[in-house]
Formats: sequence, C-alpha cells, structure tokens
Amino acid sequence: MARILIIDDNETMREGLGATVRRMGHEAVLAASGDEGLKHVAPGRPAVDFVITDLKMEGKGGLEVLKAVAERDPDCPVMIATAFGTVETAVEAMRTGAYDFIQKPFAPEVVRLKVSRALELRAERRARERAEAESAALRDDVAREYRFAEIVGETPQMRALFQTIEKVAPTDASVYIHGESGTGKELVARAIHARSKRANGPFVKVNCGALTETLLESELFGHERGAFTGAIKRKLGRFELADKGTLFLDEIGDVTPGLQLKLLRVLQEREFERVGGEETIKIDVRVLSATHRDIANDVATGRFREDLYYRLHVVPCEVPPLRDRKDDIPRLCAHFIAKLAPRTNASIDQAHGITDGALARLGLYGWPGNVRELENVIEQALVFAEGTAIDVGALPASVRGGLPENALAIPGGEMSLPALLEDLERQLIQRAYDKSGGVKTETARLLGIKTSALYYKLEKYGIGTIESRGDKALQNQAADADEEETMLEDGPPGGGGGGHERSR
Repeated sequence: MARILIIDDNETMREGLGATVRRMGHEAVLAASGDEGLKHVAPGRPAVDFVITDLKMEGKGGLEVLKAVAERDPDCPVMIATAFGTVETAVEAMRTGAYDFIQKPFAPEVVRLKVSRALELRAERRARERAEAESAALRDDVAREYRFAEIVGETPQMRALFQTIEKVAPTDASVYIHGESGTGKELVARAIHARSKRANGPFVKVNCGALTETLLESELFGHERGAFTGAIKRKLGRFELADKGTLFLDEIGDVTPGLQLKLLRVLQEREFERVGGEETIKIDVRVLSATHRDIANDVATGRFREDLYYRLHVVPCEVPPLRDRKDDIPRLCAHFIAKLAPRTNASIDQAHGITDGALARLGLYGWPGNVRELENVIEQALVFAEGTAIDVGALPASVRGGLPENALAIPGGEMSLPALLEDLERQLIQRAYDKSGGVKTETARLLGIKTSALYYKLEKYGIGTIESRGDKALQNQAADADEEETMLEDGPPGGGGGGHERSR
C-alpha cells in the first residue's frame, strides 16, 4: 500500500481523487492548499510515495509545490492536474521535474493508470537508491564465495571451532564470536553466513569501535534528509541493507550504553526508524557479533547491558589465539605463501617455500598479533627472501630476536640426526653472520673456524652473498685444507661428516 498526497483547493475534486486512490488499496492524504500539503513532505513525517497537485491555487501553486517536493524528496514523483492546461504550462511543468500532466476533467481509469505508473517509477527509484547505497557501503566488503580453506587449522581447538560453525550456521541463532585481535573473527562470521539459509542474501559488516555514537547510529539505522547538519539526502542504514541477510557487528563491546538500548529494541522487535524519521521499517536480519573484550566483566561492572548481552550471546564461539595452536603455523605459512608469493616474490617455491629453521623460529615466537601478524611477517619475509625459500635471515628482526641469546631453535617434525645437526649448524652460522654485520672474517672468528671453511659453509646454506673476485680460490683451498679440528667443519661433499661430533 502506497501513501499518496492529493493537493487541491476544490473539495469535490480532492475527495473524488481520494476515493479513486482508496479503491486502488492505497492511503490518500488530502490537503486543501500547497502550504498544507507540503507539511506532509517534511523530515520526521511518514514518507509520501506520490503527489497529485492542482496547478492554480491560492498561496503556493502547483509549480511551487513541485519544486519544494523535488528539494525534499527527489525520488517522489509529482503529477500536475489543472483545468487551465495549455501546451506551455505542460512544458514548463515537465521541465521543472513533473512526472506527468493531466487535464481536468479526467476519467477515474485514467487516474488509476497514471497512479500505477507513478508508483512503478517510485519503486524503480527506490531500488536504484538501495543499489547505490549497497554499492557505496559494501564496495570494499563484497560477500564472496567462502570456503573453510580460508580458515586454516587442524589442531583440536580449530576442529572444535569448525564443528560449532557447522552446527550453528543453518539456524537463525545469534552468534557471539570472541577472540583476540587478529585471530580471524570476521572469517568465522563469513563462514557462518556462507553456510546459512541466508547465503544468497547480503553479508553486511559494521566496525562499531571505529565510529562515534552519533555516526554509528546513522550507520546502523540510516537517516532522513535534513535529520542533522550535513544530512543532504536520505541514507539507508546497515540494518536495512542487510535485510534477508546477515549483519556482522564487529567490536560490539565498544558500543556506548545509549546505543545499546536502541540495538536491543531492534533485536527484540525487528523494526526501527531512521534518524530523523517516523516511518517504522521492518527487517529480517540475522545478527552476528564479535569482540576481543571481556563483555561478561563489562556486564558485571554495568558498562554493558545484561539484556543485550544475552540477546547476542545465544551461541558463543571462541576463536583460539595463535600461541595456543602453534602446530597450525606450518599450514598457515603454506597458505600465506601460496596467497602472497605470486605478487610479492614469484621465485619462492609455493610447495616448499619456507625452511624448517624458519618454521622453528616462528614456532618459538609469542604472536601477540595472532594470525594477522603472521601474515604480515610472511609478506615481509617474501620481500627479503633470496632463493626459493624463506630462511631465518629473511624473517623480521622482531621474530628472529624472539629467542634467548644462546638458544637454538629445534626444528619441528621428524628429522634424522645428520639433518638435525646440519640445521643447528646453519643456525649458529646465521647468528654469527648477523652479529658480524656480514663481515666474513669476523664471522669466522666468532665461530672459531678458518675463513676458507666459512666460505664453503655460507655457500652450502645459502647465507649471504659469495663474492666472485678472490672468494672462489678460497673455496677451492677449503677442499684441500686440513680443518677437521675446527668447531664446525665437516668438509665438502664426499669428505665425511665427522665434524658434527665436535660442532657443539
């Protein structure tokens, strides 16, 4: 049912048009003058879908009404009706923005036809407005096809998380996602939406912690034109845009107490009004929320409403921090290398793109920034990596320095003793090389080996850059030198491996 405003100073004509409109099943709002009619097209009043106005009236005439409606609600079509119609008047009305022009007297069937066409135009304009609002609001947040592969993990904590997602997704229950910053709470929300019966609807997110209370209210519920300074046109809110889909309220713990009450009402009643408006908008939205805060503690201290907490906390979903699932680090690294290497460092082998030593070092780091920090570390390491794999030397200093001064990283997984000893040797050489600033003679001194032996080791483990001028000769000398007594020497290929017993 549409709301149609009829403005005419002739009571018989006004009532006749009203009766025709009501028989079509619409609401007729009648006004005897332009000034009276424009009171119904104002901020805070229920929206008008179509205006039929007489051309010649005392006070404001039809053309003035047309211009005022165009300023207040550009999408509302206006039809001019007059007994004094001329070609010039019709042209002027159409140039001013009139949807149509009708000359008195007119048959009811003509009025019905024009009303139907005008309402179709209004619906098209509203659909375009919604599409433009969705495009602007969701341009950087397109709900893409989602796969569990984007949530990487096979540890018991992650398997439990996957089971929760699978169970809760087909329902319409509100899900409360809790986890530290960077753990992937939004990925969990997207996975729930993708597996729900609303998967074909929109997935709309709002970062509640990034906006002030006033801006967040407008972002959530929208506003009418003129609702506040700067509101030059109507804006659809995220609740409205998420109709028949899912709304993800990220960092819900940062919402102010004043706005918490309005959120509670929407969750309970499934309806709201835009800021500055009186029209009640009904919605069908599933709400997912997430936060890194301890909301239960905020409830106990009175900072967060208990009734809203229980509305959101129907199904709790805990996302574990990375430090509690370090066995997933190799899988996450492989995922990020496959994702980032093609555009960052194409020479990296996507199947074996990181050494065991680098993985061991990552496993000993604390990861305060969780999975997000790991992705940043891998991207930075790809930039500085040489060869086909990320080695310890390519990792950021903050990660490389995450070990005690004299500690060595024990590689994970099953390794033979010779392979394990080689990895420890490589770490010792890398540490000395970094400490000496890449000066090879100083590196050899710190290790207690001859420079000629060091060159062979540097080449063997791909550490640093071997110079070409006199370095090749030193490498050749290393093959003939008797250096078995040095701390790390195990000789060139084919020369035996007895040096490992003395490497520690």
